Amino acid sequence: MRILLLNQFFWPDSSPTSQLLTDVAKEFVREGHEVSVICADGNYAVADQGEPPAVKVIRVKALPFVRGSVGRVLSYASFYVAAIWRSMALDKPELVITLTTPPLLSLLGNLLKILRGSRHFIWEMDIYPDVAVELGYFRRGGIVARFTGILADWSRRRADGIIALGECMKQRLVARGIPPERIAVAENWADSEAIAVQPRLRQSSNIVVLYSGNFGLAHDMETILSAIRNLDRDARFRFRFVGGGARHKDLARHVSEEHLQSVELRSYVPRELLGDSLAAADIGLVTQSDVCCGAVVPSKVYGLLAAGRPVLYIGPSEATPARIVRQFGCGWHIPCGQAGVLTDLLRHLADHPDEVHTAGQRAREALLLHFDRPLGVARIAGIVGAKSQSPVPRIMPVALDTAALRSQARP
Repeated sequence: MRILLLNQFFWPDSSPTSQLLTDVAKEFVREGHEVSVICADGNYAVADQGEPPAVKVIRVKALPFVRGSVGRVLSYASFYVAAIWRSMALDKPELVITLTTPPLLSLLGNLLKILRGSRHFIWEMDIYPDVAVELGYFRRGGIVARFTGILADWSRRRADGIIALGECMKQRLVARGIPPERIAVAENWADSEAIAVQPRLRQSSNIVVLYSGNFGLAHDMETILSAIRNLDRDARFRFRFVGGGARHKDLARHVSEEHLQSVELRSYVPRELLGDSLAAADIGLVTQSDVCCGAVVPSKVYGLLAAGRPVLYIGPSEATPARIVRQFGCGWHIPCGQAGVLTDLLRHLADHPDEVHTAGQRAREALLLHFDRPLGVARIAGIVGAKSQSPVPRIMPVALDTAALRSQARP
């Protein structure tokens, strides 16, 4: 089967969507399919590209992706035009999968469905225009939000199926009027071989609480910052933020202005060093604002599971990370705004390191039994492969069949 994958980012880009799509492309090749990918030319050196074997990667020229609304729109628009041109020149794909960078890329997938008879699946990484509305880029109920919503929902109804990253995302789509039977839930994953469990790479006796990755507007900085202030004079704690994003910059300003001594700010680490970075922590932070529940699904949790580090999730209880923590007993959940509860929990964990160790063991077991890369890519392949025979299946979370995990109460 000829398969076309469409997304602005692909290998060797280090973004989560690039890594996930690369894994899926390799899986399709392994199954014997002919796979093409249309993505943006990221100006990577030829020696750095390392295209996945047997995957035809078509890198189209597009304006550089820059921050700011105007630059972002121009980058998106240039990619649309180039992707349309190149996709129409390819041999007819039997299956098209579109991701959501740029937004409304699914319109191109449906264009190929209409003009060339391809089957089309939308793999929703973020729900648009919901993300833009919740973060204040679009005015709620405004012309832009309504117009983009109409286009996005039309495209969702025309597609052969939709893949959502969690039950919370599915419910967000259902609230937009998308029939639930058209939506399959397939959670993200991490690679247990690329991120292996390591002993704590301890440089000091401090308890290292790590936030790794983008710290953006969809994340709750206020609760974390308040807890840091409460614990700043407690020499047991180090709060390490590795990555970037709008909140990362805001946090850096607070650290400087308030002379916070317990915070370390570092830039992104290369993908090949991610395992070492995670192994240097005791507890991993994952956060999400209440308003973005279901519009985005944090992918940071899966890397922490792979590293065998417990997850401390701050966000809405309906979100996928909260469900994972509850179901597998691999960490703790704190609602947004509960800085006092977060402070007390961290002090408790500092006094009871055995609970941290146990939750870390459960995290790795959960990864191996449900969220490892081979399982994740197989879920995606099963959804898009089954659609030609029967309706899109509803993929439910797989409960751990491990008595040891059930016999102990959540820390």
